[in-house]
Amino acid sequence: MQSATDLPLPGKHDLDNRMRNYAIAMGIRTAAFVLAYLLDGPARWVCVALAVLLPEIAVIGANAANQKRQDVRGRSAVTDQRRQLHGHSS
Repeated sequence: MQSATDLPLPGKHDLDNRMRNYAIAMGIRTAAFVLAYLLDGPARWVCVALAVLLPEIAVIGANAANQKRQDVRGRSAVTDQRRQLHGHSS
């Protein structure tokens, strides 16, 4: 039996969290660019790598969070729904 506390968060709350997380990630990226300019040696290259890779990491994280929400809501893949309709078990 499910309770009201098992329900997913409202869309507005979810959007606010995602926007905040994105702003934090881009703030870290901006700081990495500034530090890459100010530092030298291996630390510079670590900052450059962080600045280049952080947007992709943020997108992957957002998509993973989106997948978790779909799992909580009980959505199934289209292929799973078709199997249920046609009675195929594999």
